[in-house]
Order: sequence, then structure tokens, then C-alpha cells
Amino acid sequence: QVHLEESGGGLVQAGGSLTLSCASSSNYFTSEPMGWFRQAPGQVRELVAAIGRSGDTKYYADSVNGRFIISRDNVKNTMSLQMNNVRPEDTARYYCATRERISYSYTYRGEDDYDYWGQGTQVTVLS
Repeated sequence: QVHLEESGGGLVQAGGSLTLSCASSSNYFTSEPMGWFRQAPGQVRELVAAIGRSGDTKYYADSVNGRFIISRDNVKNTMSLQMNNVRPEDTARYYCATRERISYSYTYRGEDDYDYWGQGTQVTVLS
């Protein structure tokens, strides 16, 4: 069982920045592709960004590409999401996820591709 814990959410003005962090308890962190998802009220959960095991391969949803940066620290077992130039439509609960299964791709984009999830952290962007 892997425990993921997100932090860093809160209130931010539109146009501002916020950095989310995800700490993992996994003993195989460096073998696990990871991702950030978000879910707004009444909406389905969607992928925001994904990162490969080494951190070299990254994927971004079109809605955040050029504004958000995903990264990971394989020494500290953490993953981050730097959110820049945030917009009111970025308001959502943000979840980190990790894939423990054998991975044949660098990054994964579906909810079902991931095995463990954090409880989420709320981000609210004020207009």
C-alpha cells in the first residue's frame, strides 16, 4: 500500500502562482510514473499533467500547457506541480496519483492507469 499526501493548495488570485506537492511513501518511487488530476464540482476528474519515472518525460493537458510545470524529486520521493498564471477555471480539487503496476509507457493519461491516489488538495482561484 502506497500513501500519497498532497499539500500546497489554497486561495490564489487570478494570474498568480501556486505550487502543489505530493509526498509518496512508496519504496519503489523511482519505478512509478505519476500524475496530477483535478476535479471541479459537478465535473469529471481530468488529467492535468503526467511525468515519467525519471522525470524527463512529461505530458500536459492543453488547458494547462505553458502555464503549469510538473516535476519530481526521486531522492525525496516527492512530485510537484507549479501552477503559474492561474485562472478561475483552474479551481478544483487536485489529486496526485502513482502507478505501481509494470509500466510499458513513459507517461499515463487515464484514471484507470493509476493504482494509488492521495486525498487531494483544494485550489481556489479568485477572479
